[in-house]
Amino acid sequence: MSTTLERPAVTAPRKVAPAKDSRALIRGQARAGWALIAPALLHSGVFIVIPVIAVLVLSLNDYSFGDTWSWVGLGNYADLFRDVDFLASLWHTVLYAIVVIPISMAISLAVAIGLNQKIKGLGFFRTAYYIPTVTATVAVATIWLWIYNPGSGLANGFLSLFGFAPNRWLADPATALPSLMVVGIWQGLGTKIIIYLAALQGVSRDLVESAQLDGAGRWQRFVNVTWPAIGPVQFFVLITSIVGTFQVFDLVYVMTQGGPGSETRVLVMDIYQNAFQDLKLGYASAETVIMMIVIALFIGVGRLLQKADVND
Repeated sequence: MSTTLERPAVTAPRKVAPAKDSRALIRGQARAGWALIAPALLHSGVFIVIPVIAVLVLSLNDYSFGDTWSWVGLGNYADLFRDVDFLASLWHTVLYAIVVIPISMAISLAVAIGLNQKIKGLGFFRTAYYIPTVTATVAVATIWLWIYNPGSGLANGFLSLFGFAPNRWLADPATALPSLMVVGIWQGLGTKIIIYLAALQGVSRDLVESAQLDGAGRWQRFVNVTWPAIGPVQFFVLITSIVGTFQVFDLVYVMTQGGPGSETRVLVMDIYQNAFQDLKLGYASAETVIMMIVIALFIGVGRLLQKADVND
């Protein structure tokens, strides 16, 4: 009895594309990539790079609309730090950011955690919190002007229920800036809540359930599972909050116009006055450069805090 051994099937060797074809493919992909990002690069160049260069050049010159250029070097910067209005506006803006950013982030995260639960009327609450964000700032400021009205405002009406004397919220130097901070915190909640809510819904349920099975309580699950998972989102919210608070203008302009006195004068308002009312473009450009530097410092501090939190 003879047996026939089956020969293994022989597969043809895989053809390797010549190096020349590979290089052509890579070049084609690179060209396609540049073509796709060209609109974004064009936008960034026209609306970001060129204006930044123009501001840097203007800040080193004494220039007004239709006037001749006069090179002053760092003279505008030296004048800034002797300008009482600039120093006051810079301090008010920094103080506004230091108060508004952490409080609004903490409240937004707490509300987002609540909205991430299975509760009745969830859609209504999500919509209600987001409405101030899509409402025009002028309309928001008008509503809060009525709330802060010393005679018939809702704020004094509420305090009168507990026997407190009426307050001149926006006319009192002691309460004008804190009153604006309250409005800034309230108006900025919607966007942060939506971002936090999306991040919370992306946290791995398996990790949360595993921590729960190991006996971790709610706070322990939040600190050890949820908080590290939303770390990148925290940094994104921080960056956008820093930029937004330093650019506050319309809210202040409508509600107080920088008053009483200069107690609510902010940096963008000072830049606006110097550039478009006094026509001192070089001086206003120097203020803008200082504002960019301060924003960069705040972002750098935020980055260091994030790294320290990750390392812990």
